[in-house]
Amino acid sequence: MTSEYRQFKHTPVLLAECLEQSHLKPQQTFVDATLGGAGHSLEMAKLIGAGGTLIGIDQDEVALAAARQRLESLPVEQRPHLELLRGNFGDMDDLLVSAEVPGVDAFLFDLGVSSVQIDTPSRGFSFKENGPLDMRMDPGKQTLTAAEIINTYNAADLTRIIRTNSDEKWASRIADFIVREREKAPFETSEQLVDLIKAAIPASARRAGGHPAKRTFQALRIEVNSELDVLRRGLDAAVRWLNPGGRLVVISYHSLEDRIVKETFNSYANRCTCPPDLPVCVCGKQPILDVITRKPLLPTPGEIERNPRARSAKLRVAQKR
Repeated sequence: MTSEYRQFKHTPVLLAECLEQSHLKPQQTFVDATLGGAGHSLEMAKLIGAGGTLIGIDQDEVALAAARQRLESLPVEQRPHLELLRGNFGDMDDLLVSAEVPGVDAFLFDLGVSSVQIDTPSRGFSFKENGPLDMRMDPGKQTLTAAEIINTYNAADLTRIIRTNSDEKWASRIADFIVREREKAPFETSEQLVDLIKAAIPASARRAGGHPAKRTFQALRIEVNSELDVLRRGLDAAVRWLNPGGRLVVISYHSLEDRIVKETFNSYANRCTCPPDLPVCVCGKQPILDVITRKPLLPTPGEIERNPRARSAKLRVAQKR
C-alpha cells in the first residue's frame, strides 16, 4: 500500500447504515463514486460477492492504488469483478460507458475530502497543518489552486466565494484583509492564511463555532474543485444509470452539499409541473425516484465518539422506480 495510506487508518462513516440502505444482493453491480481507501467498498464487495461487479471512482491515483490492494486481498469467493477508474464522478457517464456496464444496482457518494487528504500537509487542505495553498483533488489534471484564488481574485469575488460556499458571515472582512495583505507579499502557505483569518475575525466571534478558518478553507476547496456543480452532475448521472429498484446512497458533511442532495432527490420524486390548482396531472411527468429517507440518517453518539469526523455526516437514500 502506498505510503500515504499506510500512515493513516481510515474509518468509514455510517458504514452499517450504508450497507443496510444499499440493499445490495449477490451478483449485483455497485458503484463507489468516491472510492478513497475502499473503506466502504471492502464491505460492499462482500455483499455482491464473486458474481458481482464493483466499480470504484477516484481522482487520486494514490487512493486507487491503495483501494486496489485492499480489495484484491479479499478471498476469491468474496471478491467481485473490479473496475477501478481514475476520474471525477462529475464525468460519471463517460466513466461508466468505459466500464461497459448496462446498469447499476447501488451508488454510494461519500462527499467531501478524505481523511488522508486532510491529514497530508502537502495537499494543502488542512487549516491545522501548515502546507502549500493547493487544495486540488487531482493535481495532475487541475491547474487552479487555492493560492491563485487568494492572490488574484478581487475582493468582490473572494467575498462571494467565501460567503456562498460556507455561509461565513465575516466573508467581506476576510476578503478585504486578504487583498490588503497580499500587496505586501503573496500568500503561499495555509499558515499565512489561517493567521490572516484570525486577524480578520473579531476575537469575540472566534471564541465560538470551532476553528475560525474552517469555513474559509471549505469555501476555497469547493471553488478549486467546482464541487457543487460536480455533485449535481454526478447525482443526475447516477439516477440515469440506476436499474429499477436500485438505490442511491449519499453522505454529505455540510449544509450546501446536503441541500443539493435533498433538492435533487425531491426533484426526481416530484416531477409534475402542473399548476397546483389543476385537479389532475396533465404534464405527464412521472416520478423517477422514491425518497427513502425523509429525514437524513445521522451517526450515533457512539460513532461520533469513535470517529469525530462523522459528527456532521448526513445520509440520504433514494430508490429508482
